[in-house]
Amino acid sequence: MTKIRHYFDAASLITIVITFALFVAALYFTGFTHDLLLEAGVFLVSVKLILMSYKNKVASDDLHKELKEIRSLIQEMNRDSKRDAPKAAHPSI
Repeated sequence: MTKIRHYFDAASLITIVITFALFVAALYFTGFTHDLLLEAGVFLVSVKLILMSYKNKVASDDLHKELKEIRSLIQEMNRDSKRDAPKAAHPSI
């Protein structure tokens, strides 16, 4: 369960459970009629939105990781440039 929570937030998990429960309830009450296509369509739209949310989270995590790498490289370059910079000589009076 911890691994699922890493990818989906609580709202997404609740949406998945409620959507699936409503889909099963619709199948039970309406049976396999032409309304099944409508219910399946609603279910698939909900699944698609949740998958898009997951992809956005993965992309966001990748961007954060790359930005941290870039930040560390810039900080390392700044430290190297400060260390290698010639020190100004103070003129003696």
